[in-house]
Amino acid sequence: MGKLDVIRIKNAVFYAYHGVMSDEQNLGGKFEVDVDLYCNLQEAEETDSLMRTVDYAKVYQKMKDLVVDQKFYLIEALGTRIAKGILQEFLKVQRVVVRVRKHNPPVKGVVDSVEAEIVQERGV
Repeated sequence: MGKLDVIRIKNAVFYAYHGVMSDEQNLGGKFEVDVDLYCNLQEAEETDSLMRTVDYAKVYQKMKDLVVDQKFYLIEALGTRIAKGILQEFLKVQRVVVRVRKHNPPVKGVVDSVEAEIVQERGV
């Protein structure tokens, strides 16, 4: 696979309607997403060209489309869908790590957030 560099999108915040409980599906809530894009960036480093890297503005739009336009019961399913969507659309990305955080989860206790981390690799 060779040398892999990483581009990180940290703490993208969306309001969406994911969850098992009917209140979560009807009222919605805040979701945060981090994405680590592992790819060889040598050509981009040498040419300083957007055409030789992963356009993180387009990755953000893909994330937003998946988080806002679809509903999932589980943040694990949402994270997997984001990871697979990125690998499908952005061929330079060899490995992706997606973290999805849900604030104020419906648990009987005080918890700031719950996070699912999904790791996907091309060809695996």
